[in-house]
Order: sequence, then C-alpha cells, then structure tokens
Amino acid sequence: MDDPAYGVCTCRGKKRRGLVETLVFGLIGAENHSLEAETTSGLQGVLQGFDPRIKVVALLTLIIAAVSTQRLTVLAMMFALATGLAVISKIRIVRLFRQVWLGVLVFSGIIVLPAVFIVPGEAIAHLPVVGWAITLQGVRSAAFVIGRAETAATLSLLLVLTTPWPHVLKALSSLGVPAAVVAVLGMTYRYIFVLMQSALQMAEARQSRLIGPLDGPARRALMMTMIGTLLSKTLALGSDVHAAMVARGYRGEVRLLDDFRTKPADWVFLLAALGIAATIIGARL
Repeated sequence: MDDPAYGVCTCRGKKRRGLVETLVFGLIGAENHSLEAETTSGLQGVLQGFDPRIKVVALLTLIIAAVSTQRLTVLAMMFALATGLAVISKIRIVRLFRQVWLGVLVFSGIIVLPAVFIVPGEAIAHLPVVGWAITLQGVRSAAFVIGRAETAATLSLLLVLTTPWPHVLKALSSLGVPAAVVAVLGMTYRYIFVLMQSALQMAEARQSRLIGPLDGPARRALMMTMIGTLLSKTLALGSDVHAAMVARGYRGEVRLLDDFRTKPADWVFLLAALGIAATIIGARL
C-alpha cells in the first residue's frame, strides 16, 4: 500500500526499494531516532535526575576507566555496569543492541579480525581449509578492543539519551569547554535536522514526479543533483543563520532558562565513578 504521509510505497511484498525510497526511509528513521532520544531524556529514570555537569564528568571518568583496564573480567564488569545504568534509566536493551552494540561489534570486529591470526602466541584452533592458527593472545587482544569500544559507546549513549542536548551543551560550557566548540556542536546538531528535512522534501518532490524506475546512470545523476543542491542550501543557510545570530547579540555562550542544581545524590554518583576509576587505574586492574 502507499503511505500518504510520504508518498512512497511501503508494500511488504516489494522486495527492492528504489534509490529515492531508500533515501526517504533513511531520513525518516534518523528523525525518529532523534525524537526517541528526546523522549528518553524526559523519563523518570536514575540518570535523568542527575545534574548534567556531574553526569558528564562521571560518565567520562567511567569511560577512561573502561579503556584503561588491563583485565577482561574488569572490563566485563564495566560493561555490565553500563548496561545496568541503562536499565535503571529506562533505556531498553533492544535499543542498545540495535543502536550501539551491533554496529560497534561489526565495525570493530572487522578491524580486529586479523589480530586473531597475526598476533603471536599459543595456538588454540586452526582455521579450516587455509590452516591459519588462532592464537589465545590474538583472541584476547580482539576481545579487549571490542569490549572497550562497546563499553565506551554505551556510556556515551547514556549521556545523550538521558540528557537534553541543550543541557549537554551548557554543561560542557560550564566545565570549561571553549565557547567555539560548544557553538559548533550546538549549531551542527540543530541544523542537521533542518537540512535533513530539506533533503526529505527534495526526495518526496522527485518521487512524486517519477512514473517508472530509473536506470543506473539516471539514478546516479539524480543523487549527484540532490547532493549539489543540498550543499548549496547548506552554505547559504549557514551564512544567513550566522548573520542573524550575530545581529541578535549571540557570542557563543549557551543560555538556558533552567539552572543546574546539584543534589547530594549527584555527589554520591560522582564519588562512586571517581572511586571506580581510581581503583582500576591505581591498582592497574
């Protein structure tokens, strides 16, 4: 059947989507992820109630501890801690798996796969046909890379999902991050969705004018035209927005109506994170 909201075919029986349909569904999915993140930050979870400044420092400390550990058991405990924080913050495990764990596993797994064979050490198995030796040290090295990447990505996602983006920016600014960096992050996040909406409208307009499938050269020409048009819109929008903000007195400082208030629970969370990191780094665990 056709979805009237987007003017594209969503038939389950269709085995293959066209280029424009794939672009439209990808843009819609990205916007849905952003809306889900905003909804999650408003839930009554544990991390949502902490001061954003404390949360940034505590989670960054835990990330440093995770990438510094020298033992797989400690790394597994850090990963379990990150997962536990997600659960008590009302973030679904399915979402973590779909949004972080699977992608990090595939990406980092491809990178570290050769280490299983090329790192010298005790052979624990041999690859069929080619007979390459799989070493214990190679598997251990690969496990460290994947485990550190998964844990760090999970903790980073917890910050984004449990904190509204303007609060993250204000927390970074209050912690001494240069105003230029904060401004770039804020503008990038805000206007990437404006450009995504423009790309979605372009794709819908083109889709409504297609009467049949395009061949390979025509699809590539269409995509290059859309990319060029979107790039020109990006440059024009960037200049216009900068001029408008400067005219209204913007100097790179993030201003919010909400003031951060630190509670005793915030200090407990920070001290716990600092204690974990100090134990791991100090004792070389």
